[in-house]
Amino acid sequence: MSNNIVATGMDVKVHYTGTLPDTGEVFDSSAGRDPLKFTVGKGQMIKGFEEELIGSAMGEKRTFTLSADRAYGDRDEEAILQIPRSQFAQLEEQTALEVGFQLVAQMPHGPAPFTVCNLSEDMVTADFNHALAGKSLTFEVEVVDVTPGQSGCGDPTCGC
Repeated sequence: MSNNIVATGMDVKVHYTGTLPDTGEVFDSSAGRDPLKFTVGKGQMIKGFEEELIGSAMGEKRTFTLSADRAYGDRDEEAILQIPRSQFAQLEEQTALEVGFQLVAQMPHGPAPFTVCNLSEDMVTADFNHALAGKSLTFEVEVVDVTPGQSGCGDPTCGC
């Protein structure tokens, strides 16, 4: 296999623009920044993004749309929680809490970002879904560089 073809275990650099296909709104882009670097198969990218790039060559451009299940998954209503507003007392001493605020909760499994989606006198409604959960995503991607991964993918049959 050629060393400049995207495959599991390869280090890849890409320039990309991500848009919402229903509105055309850009949600992320590497324009004006260094290319995004990741190792294919290490779980650093959403699965569908990597799958669409497998087999592409250095210099190749691809455009693809990922359904929600291949991107950030479907929205999970169980990820919307009611939290006593008293738990935000220290924060509210410094700033007024507002709908739309993006905050991070310290959970047993590590930090968990959430968005404040409703406020009452006693409760904060926190949405722990990823902001792009439940949405299809379109990517325009240019493969800038492909090199063998530094530590390999761990699969002895792939040749990386």
